[in-house]
Amino acid sequence: MEQKKRVKFVNKEKTQFLKTLKQRVDQYFEENHIDRQGNSTMYFKSFVLLSMYILPVVALYAYHLPWWGVLICFTISGFGVAGVGMGVMHDANHGAYSHNKLINTIMGGTLNLLGGFDVNWRFQHNILHHTYTNITHVDEDIDQRVNMRWSPYFKYHPMQRYQYIYAFFAYCLATWSWTFIKDYKQFYNYAYNGVNKNSKSQKAFDLFKLIAFKIFYYFYILIIPIAVLHYSAGLIIGGFMLCHAIGGLVLSTVFQLAHVVEGAEFPMPNEKGEIENEWAIHQMQTTADFGHSNKLLTWYAGGLTHQIEHHIFPDICHVHYPAIAPIVKDTAEEFGVPYNYNDGYFSALASHIRMLKKFGLQSDFDLANS
Repeated sequence: MEQKKRVKFVNKEKTQFLKTLKQRVDQYFEENHIDRQGNSTMYFKSFVLLSMYILPVVALYAYHLPWWGVLICFTISGFGVAGVGMGVMHDANHGAYSHNKLINTIMGGTLNLLGGFDVNWRFQHNILHHTYTNITHVDEDIDQRVNMRWSPYFKYHPMQRYQYIYAFFAYCLATWSWTFIKDYKQFYNYAYNGVNKNSKSQKAFDLFKLIAFKIFYYFYILIIPIAVLHYSAGLIIGGFMLCHAIGGLVLSTVFQLAHVVEGAEFPMPNEKGEIENEWAIHQMQTTADFGHSNKLLTWYAGGLTHQIEHHIFPDICHVHYPAIAPIVKDTAEEFGVPYNYNDGYFSALASHIRMLKKFGLQSDFDLANS
C-alpha cells in the first residue's frame, strides 16, 4: 500500500463512543488499582507457552529420539508456536506486555525464534491491520493469496467455490510462509512503498537482523539435527512441516474467527479515500469475539478470543480483556454500536466456513468492478 493511498477516517457525526468507552475503562483500572500491562498471570503463561515450544527442541538435542518421539516433539512445538504467537509476542509487539520497552522488545522478539520476523509483523499487524481493519487492498491480513477470497471485493475465481474446504490446508502453510518467503517479500515491499519509514541505516540494520535470525533458525531447527545430531533428513523435514502445519492452522483459524465471520463488515473508502465513520466504531463493525466462557481457550488463545477489546485497546495486556469486555459491550449497546459475538469456538468456526462459502460464489461486487 502506497503512502498516498492511505485511508482516512472521518467522524462527521462527532460520535463520542470512543471517548466515553475510554473513560469507563480507565475508571475500571483506577478504581481497582490494576496495572494495564502484564502481571503474574501473564508471566506464568509466557513461561508455559515458551516451554511448550522450546523444551521439545531441547529434547531433540539432548536425546537421540526414535522417529515417533521426534514427531511428538514437533507436534508439541507446533502448539507452542501458536501459543507464543497468540499469547506472548502479540502483546509485547503492541507494547502491552510491560511498561519496560526492553522487555517488550525481548518478548516481542520471541517471534524470531519461531521463524518469523518481528519488524515486519509490527508493520503488517500494528499499522495495516489494526488501523485499516477489513479494508480490502489495505489490510494485508485479508489479502487475496493462495487463491483465497476473504473479501467480497477481490477478483472471483471459479475454484474458490471450494475454498471452504481447501482453506484449512492453506492455513497450514501460514507460518511456513513466514520462514521461507513472506518475510523477505514484506521487507522489500514495506521499504519500497513507504510503510517502513525508518532511516536507511535502520533499514540496513533490520535487514541484517532479518538474515541473521533466519540463518540461526534454519541452523538450529533443520541443519544441526540433520548434519550434527544425525537424524534422518526426511524425519526432521517432515517433523518441521508438521510443526508449522499445526502452528499455522491454529494461528490462522483462530485469527479468521475474529474478522471473516458473519456480522463482520468489509467497508470500502469513498472516492476521496475516506471511511465516513469513527475509527473505533469501524473496529466494532469489522471485528468479532467468541468463546468468552471457555477459560482454557481464552487462556491459550490470548487476546484472540477478545479481538474487539484488543482492537480498541491494543495497549492493554490481554489478561485484562475478560474483565473489560462487559464494559465494552454495555457501552456499545448504549451507543447503538454492534458487538459481534459467537458463543463458542465451533459456532465461530461454522460462521467462518459459511463466509468462505459465501465469498466463494461470484457476487455483485465482482460485476460492479469488472
